[in-house]
Amino acid sequence: MLRTDLEFSMLPTAGSRPVRWRISDGLVPYVEAVDIMEREVAAIADGGDELVWLVEHPPLYTAGTSANAKDLVQPDRFPVFATGRGGEYTYHGPGQRVAYVMLDLKRRRQDVRAFVAALEDVIIRTLDSMNIRGERREDRVGVWVRRPEKPPLPDGTVAEDKIAALGIRLRKWVTFHGLSLNVEPDLDHFGGIVPCGISTYGVTSLVDLGMPVMMTDVDILLREAFESVFGETVSDA
Repeated sequence: MLRTDLEFSMLPTAGSRPVRWRISDGLVPYVEAVDIMEREVAAIADGGDELVWLVEHPPLYTAGTSANAKDLVQPDRFPVFATGRGGEYTYHGPGQRVAYVMLDLKRRRQDVRAFVAALEDVIIRTLDSMNIRGERREDRVGVWVRRPEKPPLPDGTVAEDKIAALGIRLRKWVTFHGLSLNVEPDLDHFGGIVPCGISTYGVTSLVDLGMPVMMTDVDILLREAFESVFGETVSDA
């Protein structure tokens, strides 16, 4: 079922400073990323400027607060990190754009459900810029793509693959962790887990959908989509 009842805008209050937009080259170790997020979130809670940080990680699995051990199918395949974000197991690796979104919802809208919907909307707008229809689902967080060329699901409905995952955490109404969009990851790497605890559906990427796009191009579209939902950004070294 499509979610159509939410207002997705999370624009800041008047007079707020632009969100810093940072892109890191190379593969950022997960523990290092978490340490940096912790420091940034503390600074934002004390009045510092908000931040969106784009990274890629080496291959790894993360376990959210709802992770079920049985969903870690191949525990020795890649490093596994317990994380404080919501959700279950997910994969990060080269070719996947991870966006760590650190915003102060006290300056915007103190509504976690609306924030998650807004993140989904950013992804949907990004995909729409590439003529790909991403959809949200009431019973599944993330963004999904219909795959009519695949065999239908057991209930006869059209097959769907997940192209983007979300997992967030809040501290003093400051968000962290965020979203991951599959640009050109090795989709076989998802086989070591049951992604987000959902085995009925598959996983896809932009390249898998026939969209051979550079990460730098995706970043431009992602930033435009983010600004349309969350407001102005400024490049951050």
